[in-house]
Amino acid sequence: MRNFTFSLIIVTVSFFAFSFNSLPSNVKNKADLTNRKAVSVITIDAASINAFFKKYPKLKKYQKDVEGIYKAKDYKSIWYDDKSISEFGSLLYQKVNVLKDQGIEEKMPYKEEIDEAFNESSSNKPTQLDTELLLTSMYVFYASNVYSGVDPATLKKIGWYLPAKSISYSHILDSLMVDSDRLDKDDNLLFSQYYRLKDALKKYRKIETDNLWQKITIDSSTFKDLRPDDTAIAIKQIRNRLFVVGDLKQDSGSDIYDEELMAGVLNYKKRYNLKINYALTRDIINQMNEPIGKRIRTIMLNMERCRWIPTKLAKADEYVMVNIPSFRLFYVKDGKYDLVSDIFVGNRLSETVIFSGNMDRIVFSPYWYVPNSIIQNELKLQIASDKNYLEEHNMEWNGGKVRQKPGPKNSLGLVKFMFPNPNDIYMHDTPAKSLFEFEKRTFSHGCINVKEAKELALHILKDDPDWPADKIESAMNGGKETTCMLKRKIPVYIGYFTCWVQDNGEVNFFPDVYDRDQSLDKLIYNDAITMKD
Repeated sequence: MRNFTFSLIIVTVSFFAFSFNSLPSNVKNKADLTNRKAVSVITIDAASINAFFKKYPKLKKYQKDVEGIYKAKDYKSIWYDDKSISEFGSLLYQKVNVLKDQGIEEKMPYKEEIDEAFNESSSNKPTQLDTELLLTSMYVFYASNVYSGVDPATLKKIGWYLPAKSISYSHILDSLMVDSDRLDKDDNLLFSQYYRLKDALKKYRKIETDNLWQKITIDSSTFKDLRPDDTAIAIKQIRNRLFVVGDLKQDSGSDIYDEELMAGVLNYKKRYNLKINYALTRDIINQMNEPIGKRIRTIMLNMERCRWIPTKLAKADEYVMVNIPSFRLFYVKDGKYDLVSDIFVGNRLSETVIFSGNMDRIVFSPYWYVPNSIIQNELKLQIASDKNYLEEHNMEWNGGKVRQKPGPKNSLGLVKFMFPNPNDIYMHDTPAKSLFEFEKRTFSHGCINVKEAKELALHILKDDPDWPADKIESAMNGGKETTCMLKRKIPVYIGYFTCWVQDNGEVNFFPDVYDRDQSLDKLIYNDAITMKD
């Protein structure tokens, strides 16, 4: 390994020149170096860039971005410091060498040539110009994979309509060269959840490497649910698994289902969004026996999803986030979860769309205007078989359409939350409270049914003097539709994360209810990992 001395990276007038490990005594910070005059040690122009990409055709897709970077830098060298590759170039090379830590399996084209450039004893090094452009291509490769992920056009094809992130490779390069620590973590470039998932990936890969993910053995023909005070070899194995993943702080090695194991089982079920009880069923043990490679791949897929999200979304003062696979809604205010509620979402024939909108009003005691698809496919048959069907269900014809009158039996419940969108999706209350008892809650025609709908309205309006709690209560139960126009629009994000890491590091896994992990896995990975449950 080359013994790098402390040196300055020489760049253009608008570029950042600095030393990674020390600064001259007359310079207060790295940014003070940005105004120093830059000198390029390599001649770079449009013609030489074009010739380079003809020589290295597998890098062709990066040409436009590379040209843009050098145009912004006045065609000055980025990676050379005198006649040596700069420390930042070496640091970026090291990051590409451990790209798997970022959950990325992509291989850098012409990596062998880049390796030669960093091999001190090599007699087959690329020219300085080729090395310069190889490293810039390597930077674009790294930034596009780590900071951008799948391109916006592909996101729309796979049904992800949350706002796409727009980044400038040139500006990111500037910021990384000023502060190389941002290569390890930068909440301005990546959604903070990404770094939590990255830590989880490291943890689960170590479990795999240390061979700690041992199969739990049961006899399927004679198996009965395991409950507290039961004794079985499987209990000892389950205890070990819960210790390995962190649901238990220690492994006593006991094969008795004791109080200590009960606490671990509850924590495991909470992490997997399972019904909270002490029963260890065959389904749960089969879930525990899924290959750890599947858990690792799930983490990687959700790291990819985090790359698509503009960091400003999670930095809003107030927003509502819905995660479809966890069947949960989060109302976030001032950076804290102000309210968390269970939800149920669209079934497989009417999947809830992944998109964002701005809530602009709350409607109390709403009418439910029955969608035409439901009228044609369901309601007409009911009316044909029972002429009193509409009256019995508090419905009426209105302008050639059917609507259900306000009231406690209304399908929208007592309140709905509107955020205009072309999919006609909104959040609302529901009289079908019993459906929240199910683990997998895909029951609606696409809208989001909120268990704590009344509480959500109270939390959103708690600072509005025009809507005190008693007025909200009266409007919800008045039998007359009443609309409250919000004084501030509230962003609503409907996302799809099958793995989520809490602030305390707890790793949660959720069912891939719409098989989107499968689709994304096929899109970005070539190896065979079976994602389907």
